[in-house]
Amino acid sequence: MDVVYIRGLRVDTVIGVYPWERTVRQVLEFDLEMARDTAAAARSDAIADALDYHAVAERVRALAAVSSCQLVETLAETVATALMAEFAVPWLRIKLDKPGAVPGARGVGVSIERGVRRDQ
Repeated sequence: MDVVYIRGLRVDTVIGVYPWERTVRQVLEFDLEMARDTAAAARSDAIADALDYHAVAERVRALAAVSSCQLVETLAETVATALMAEFAVPWLRIKLDKPGAVPGARGVGVSIERGVRRDQ
């Protein structure tokens, strides 16, 4: 199975457990890896046969824009569930980073994998 990826996708959302975090929008960063057989797309050179990473990115942005999750874990799970269902992705890995959440750290977050990679 091949992997289509998006690195460093920045999204704007309300997230956090502290009262002040519920009143501001914060920037999060996603790294996505999604299993997909790319052979048909390579043969046809047609976006209709490919996993449209632009559409995936727009869906992640849309989900984050309306989210009111407190935890990055919840947002990561929400995104994973939607992408697997809407884009027929059998396996994915999402790394979600919340920059500046902990003083002295470049970022904190979560990395999740869902589904089964058929090549393993």
